Amino acid sequence: MNIILFGPPGAGKGTQSKYLVEKLKVFQISTGDLLREEIKKKSDIGKAITDDMKRGKFISDNIVNKLIENLISDPQKKNKLIFDGYPRSLSQAKNLDVLLKNSNQSIDLILFLNVDKETIIKRLEKRKIIENRSDDNSHTILARYDKYMETTQPVLNFYSDNPNFREIDGGLEINEITRKIDAFINV
Repeated sequence: MNIILFGPPGAGKGTQSKYLVEKLKVFQISTGDLLREEIKKKSDIGKAITDDMKRGKFISDNIVNKLIENLISDPQKKNKLIFDGYPRSLSQAKNLDVLLKNSNQSIDLILFLNVDKETIIKRLEKRKIIENRSDDNSHTILARYDKYMETTQPVLNFYSDNPNFREIDGGLEINEITRKIDAFINV
């Protein structure tokens, strides 16, 4: 089973992805984790990512798509993927379709965690304290949220007509969101 889980930064994608990994015995593809790994390596890509994140910008589709392609082509992960935070743009969504078709795969479920700006700000400020993430300051949070909403509307439009698309109120408590996801999986 391949699942796309998307929503604004702080919507709970990572939490729900980790739950699905355990439940379904699948692999999580988190663009955030992939990008942080590049930063940790201090590669040239990592340095470019750091600069963009500090300014609240999204990382270029070319960088993200290449990192995703490497994971999709792994035979051990075939039809066992949770896409956490990818795709974020229409070009990424179209790229994902091509990559999956080329590897004889498809998306079984698309989950959109819809959360308002005020809830996101509270969550990310709390996460900054708990996880000490440098990308969770107030200015960056607002810039990332606004940019996310701007670039993701075309992705929502792209997927919303898909019969596998489901929208979930991401402002609910974690266990409520998990129950709703379980209901969609167990249909």
